Amino acid sequence: CRGTMQSPININMANTIFSPHLRAIQLSGYSLPANERLKLRNNGHTAVLELPQSLAITGGYAQQYRAVQLHLHWGATTGPGSEHTINGHRFAAEIHVVHYNTKYDSFKEAMVQPDGLAVLGAFLEMGPRDNPYYQELLDYIEQIQREGEEVWVPGFNIASLLPVNLKYYYRYNGSLTTPPCYEAVRWTVFNQTMMISRDQMLKLITSLRNDDGKPLQSNYRQIQSLHGRRVLASFQ
Repeated sequence: CRGTMQSPININMANTIFSPHLRAIQLSGYSLPANERLKLRNNGHTAVLELPQSLAITGGYAQQYRAVQLHLHWGATTGPGSEHTINGHRFAAEIHVVHYNTKYDSFKEAMVQPDGLAVLGAFLEMGPRDNPYYQELLDYIEQIQREGEEVWVPGFNIASLLPVNLKYYYRYNGSLTTPPCYEAVRWTVFNQTMMISRDQMLKLITSLRNDDGKPLQSNYRQIQSLHGRRVLASFQ
């Protein structure tokens, strides 16, 4: 994890470069019927929702990427826990939807290639009301308190966990934020934030335990140096 293209980073808006070539992200197959069951798991670091390969990114990248899983990073009652920061501001939490390049046969093969992975990231903030889409996950999170526990969640529209407007985002080349930290990720970090209620945020940060049986909190990685990387923006 000592490379020069590590994630997360602080996105300094004044230093981003507008790129007219960055088109809106297009998703396909993201709306799942309730009878399609998805596995939600506590892996000791976060809550991971496994996604069927029918979910894909079909626009906004040069290649097509197939979904693998989504997970969240959060803070504690004492402070926020997004991984990326904007102008030094850390948001309450952050969601990552992980995809791999369809030109490779599997996620395992793709994750060691420089163009192997695409991760969609969005920030979560506290708002005045419950978010019904995040509730689809939070309803089940208390059933996976301990590491290794898993539960089946009914399918729902996964796209509703991301901003409505997928046109405005930052793009840079980076890494996975947990070991082995492979530098294989084309990151898309959306500019628009998602809102969940204070109660929902509290449930997210207090429900899970890590491999030591301690509360699973502040599961974000520290900001990594840019080492001269450029951060592009799809908007001016």
